Amino acid sequence: MSDILSTVQFDSEGFMTNAKAWTPEIGKAIAAREGMELTDRHWVVINYARSEFDSKGQPPTLRAITKNTDVGTKEIYALFPGGPAKMAAKVAGLGKPTGCI
Repeated sequence: MSDILSTVQFDSEGFMTNAKAWTPEIGKAIAAREGMELTDRHWVVINYARSEFDSKGQPPTLRAITKNTDVGTKEIYALFPGGPAKMAAKVAGLGKPTGCI
């Protein structure tokens, strides 16, 4: 699975440099690299993040994710440990969200 990641360019923080090159398989490989196995609940967040990016050109904030999906704050922190908006954007093949450290 990690072979697929060799076909993709990443920045120094591990975010894809071209969101259009992303596929669900790449998302699974990025998640595996980060020590996560994706569930249906992860995909709710990932698909929302991708659609927001497609319509607005930016990854969604944590607040936008919890407000516009049925994934609550506590759950998203459990799904994407170590900075949920940042980790969700990374797995979704998007750049680092504005306001993330």
